[in-house]
Amino acid sequence: MGQRIERETMLKIFIGYDSNEIVAYHTCVQSIIDHAVRPVSIIPICKDHVKDIYTRDRGETESTEFSMTRFLVPYLSDYEGYSIFVDCDVIFRADPHRLCVYAMINEDYAVSVVKHHYTPKTEEKFLHQVQTKYEKKNWSSVMVFNNEKCKALTPAYVSQATGLELHQFKWLDSDDDIGELPIEWNHLVGEYAPNPNAKLVHFTLGTPCFSDWKDQEHSDEWFDVMRKATSATQASFKTIRNEVRNDPALSFGGEW
Repeated sequence: MGQRIERETMLKIFIGYDSNEIVAYHTCVQSIIDHAVRPVSIIPICKDHVKDIYTRDRGETESTEFSMTRFLVPYLSDYEGYSIFVDCDVIFRADPHRLCVYAMINEDYAVSVVKHHYTPKTEEKFLHQVQTKYEKKNWSSVMVFNNEKCKALTPAYVSQATGLELHQFKWLDSDDDIGELPIEWNHLVGEYAPNPNAKLVHFTLGTPCFSDWKDQEHSDEWFDVMRKATSATQASFKTIRNEVRNDPALSFGGEW
């Protein structure tokens, strides 16, 4: 028998889940499956799943349902080990374990991010939402948490802290606690020049599932992954539907 994979060594990857971008979530998951070289634990950050511990209402500047809940990752990881968080509008082009390795080089850092220094080019993004502009913009869209050093991020704190306090990492003692990841691990489509060596592609203005953003850098690649993610689901549903239609005992009293 092969060597047993211990649960405590399995990498946890949390993905922000938004009901406006369900297909983006599943496309991101597929990209992880395609590139991970070892098993990983993939966990959606869904607002309905954390409603018992996250009590704030969604603010006008929160462009996604997971704008703030992403900071619950250390708590949901029991403040142990390392965990990755990514927005759902990304696709991996390399093994996510490699991303975690960069953070683990220096265990003194509480969180590691790509430290972007840019001003968004547009005033709007997907679904005509206002493009907010602030210091450390998009640092929190891809994060590797050293969970033990993030105990300030309790559910109570995340539920009451301001957006800037969370996204500008004011919950840390200083910026010296933030490690830096290579820029290839959060390539901002539409903001940066094309980078064929990007390891993680981030459709920060909007995933190609939105008609306004269907023709942009890496769109064809995103659609390829999306088709792969949805093809098996469609085939399975079709098979199940046909079986139900042919067997009245499986109809559950409904029409498919």
